[in-house]
Amino acid sequence: MGSARGQANHCLYLGRLLIAAWRRDLAAEITPATVLAQAYLPAVRAHLRNAYGWFLLEITRPGSLPDSPPGCVAELPEVAAGKAVPPEVREFQQLETAGWIGEMLSAEVDAPAQSAPGNLATTLVDSIDPQQSQRWAELLQSLFDRMADSLDEY
Repeated sequence: MGSARGQANHCLYLGRLLIAAWRRDLAAEITPATVLAQAYLPAVRAHLRNAYGWFLLEITRPGSLPDSPPGCVAELPEVAAGKAVPPEVREFQQLETAGWIGEMLSAEVDAPAQSAPGNLATTLVDSIDPQQSQRWAELLQSLFDRMADSLDEY
C-alpha cells in the first residue's frame, strides 16, 4: 500500500472521474437525474470520504496504515503518548461538527422519499447533484494543498 497522502489523492481523483461522468450522463438527457443521482452519489461520496480519511491519517502519521481509512476524526487511532494532536485535526473536527465536511459525511445517499407512479426510481430526500459533489472535491483539494505545505515542514 502507498502513502496515506497518495491514497487520499487517488480517491479524490476517482471521485472527480465519477463526477465528470455524472455530468456527461446528465447532459445526455437519456436517464432521469434522480436515477443518475442514485447511481453516482453513493460512489462519489465513498471516494470523497475515503480521500478525507486517508488525509486524516497523513496528518496524524500513525505509523502503519490500516486497510481502510477512518470515516471521521473520532475514528482516528489514538495519538502516541507525549505527542500533541495536530492543529489540522482540530480544524477538521470543527468542520465535521459545523461545516461542509459534516455535510459531506452525513449526506443522505439512499434515503428514498417517494417514487413517481409507473417509475421504480425514487427521488432522494436531500438531492445532491454533481455541482455539490464537485464543490466538496474542490474544498477537499484546497484543504489538502494548504495543509500539505505545513505537513512537509515536519
